[in-house]
Amino acid sequence: MSRQIETHHYITRLNQDFLRCAVYDSNEPSANLIGVEYIVSDKIFDTLPSDEQKLWHSHDHEVTSGMWVNPGVKETMQRTELENIAHTYGKFWCTWQKAQCVLLLLEYSDRLPLGAPALMMSPQIVNMGVINPELVLVRDRKFNISTDELRKARADIPASKPGNARVADYWMHTGKGFAIDIEQGEMKMLGGS
Repeated sequence: MSRQIETHHYITRLNQDFLRCAVYDSNEPSANLIGVEYIVSDKIFDTLPSDEQKLWHSHDHEVTSGMWVNPGVKETMQRTELENIAHTYGKFWCTWQKAQCVLLLLEYSDRLPLGAPALMMSPQIVNMGVINPELVLVRDRKFNISTDELRKARADIPASKPGNARVADYWMHTGKGFAIDIEQGEMKMLGGS
């Protein structure tokens, strides 16, 4: 929870309810592919078992807070898409733990995706999910935008459907997350024992 990273999502819309994103650590030509995020509509999310829903995060706060940005696209042009994204859920697997790798193997952290994948979360309004204001200022300067202005312009975007029992943002409700441990295991034959 103490690690916040910059991400740039390059999105492919597979259909109205399912998007796939290649996630990079910058928008520079030398950017590293650091993971993949799958995004589903609330229509699909509602059909998932609760154990699966725990692995997903909501996007409504990310949109309404001004954290979700599409640099270079006028707010009025992206309004419908933002309203749709506010009602989606993402599962983001980060496969390149750059900040964590610096502590492990400094000489390789910028060249290799070391370590186990990590399930990431999105910014939220609660203490552990609030983005460091300095990071927001750096982002705003870089793209010549104002998060405060975006937040005001998006104040009327409705949040996720009220009344639905959702397990998304599990960490926010419980203070607990999920980690992958690398363990050696026996290989199993397909169709065999």
